Amino acid sequence: MGKRTVTIAIHLSNQLIAQALCELLLKSGYTVVMEEEPSSKDFAANVLLVDIHTLGHDLVRKYSDAKILLIDTGIEQDKLCATLLSYRIHGVLSPHTEFHLFKKALKAVSEGQIWIDNGSVKAMLHNPQIFSPTSPISGREREIVECICQGLSNNEIARRLALSPNTVKAHLNRIYKKMKVTSRSKLMTQALQSHPVSS
Repeated sequence: MGKRTVTIAIHLSNQLIAQALCELLLKSGYTVVMEEEPSSKDFAANVLLVDIHTLGHDLVRKYSDAKILLIDTGIEQDKLCATLLSYRIHGVLSPHTEFHLFKKALKAVSEGQIWIDNGSVKAMLHNPQIFSPTSPISGREREIVECICQGLSNNEIARRLALSPNTVKAHLNRIYKKMKVTSRSKLMTQALQSHPVSS
């Protein structure tokens, strides 16, 4: 999916940032609407850009077909993890993200992939609510999952953690069994979407 096919609804608590993002995205060829505009009522967005203050079930229901991209504006770890478990969030983005990475995140999320910035990954992986208490993830395994979240290959993970590629593969197989998943994308999807959206 090219960037010009990504349609975005922006609903942020900071209107200045929301307007600036809107203008940047429009200049880059995206179709964008501000949630407060009357035209947003019939706008079919495939990405909903929100922050912790604007995210709510009414908004999620309104854009039921949209993937949610959450701007992390300094959310406490426990609240971030609770939010990830309460909503079907496809991405978490730092407000310090460079614009070219922001565009990559929009593309990935609009295609149904998971995008999580490094700080949010660490908050998520180190919160015991995310992983099953009957299948504890070891410290080394959490490091590997963190690398996977950053899009690293097995060879890249091996170089970063000073392991052999075969050792990384063995760790990954154990992680898959513990999390009952079969791929990298399913691993992250389960972490973020293990709980359905409540009504």
